[in-house]
Amino acid sequence: MNNNKTYTSVLPAHKLWALKLSDYVMLVKMRLSLVVVISSVLGYVIASNGNGSLSEIVLLVMGGFLVTGAANALNQVLEKDFDILMTRTSNRPVATGRMKSSEGVMFAGLSCLIGISLLALFNPITALLGMLSMIIYAFVYTPLKRYSTLAVAVGAIPGALPVMIGVTAFEGTVSLLAICLFIVQFLWQFPHFWSIGFLGYEDYQKAGYKLLPENRGNIDRGLGLSAVFYGSLIVPVIAFMYIRLDISIFASIFVLILTLGYIFLSYNFHKKFDKSSALKLMFYSFFYLPFVLISYWLM
Repeated sequence: MNNNKTYTSVLPAHKLWALKLSDYVMLVKMRLSLVVVISSVLGYVIASNGNGSLSEIVLLVMGGFLVTGAANALNQVLEKDFDILMTRTSNRPVATGRMKSSEGVMFAGLSCLIGISLLALFNPITALLGMLSMIIYAFVYTPLKRYSTLAVAVGAIPGALPVMIGVTAFEGTVSLLAICLFIVQFLWQFPHFWSIGFLGYEDYQKAGYKLLPENRGNIDRGLGLSAVFYGSLIVPVIAFMYIRLDISIFASIFVLILTLGYIFLSYNFHKKFDKSSALKLMFYSFFYLPFVLISYWLM
């Protein structure tokens, strides 16, 4: 840790700024934050059906990104002693000591304040959902990971709120559309996370995270069946949206096909229960959700 500080102290100013910027990119978990923002934007354009405005989308992007960045920063401050134990997270700025916890907290506070203020320009519900998402992720999901597999379900709530936030930003209310899209994104996360958790199981063990069900010290094989179960629950939601929300038959059929593929890969993961099947499910899950939301927008 001290060697890292000595090394950076002799670097030219422009390189120090570049390293600091790189640390902030890691602090906000840039890729995850962008996924969250895209989800919110797609929720907005689905709800607006082409009647939204570019200025509101920009506002939503800025507000959503800042609130998400605040949640991720708090997550890294709270988990710094555990992040350093895992290969995947060992180079995070707070964990390594390149950034003080106080700096991370200050950044989170300012980002939250500005982000929630921007979301409040839409309506109070959108701001409330943004704050709720950050609180659950940072102060409920984050500590719960070390005690119970229930953390996965709890974490799926802030994971699914962005699309609802996008809908409420346009509609100003928690509509049936907002609830249905929230449910789809909520259910999607279980096969998605469990495939990632299976691949990173050893890393999670190092940090003492109890995110996967275990049986005699090994991952419970029921994990694959659970993935099938949650993936299958998306099917009646698709049917409900077609019947009650006048979603087009083309979008409904396309989303149904995507979902059947998701269920099949979840079942394949259950049968083989190996890294290859988990990788296939994980990569498919990355494309599944954006394709579903884009389908509901364009079709």
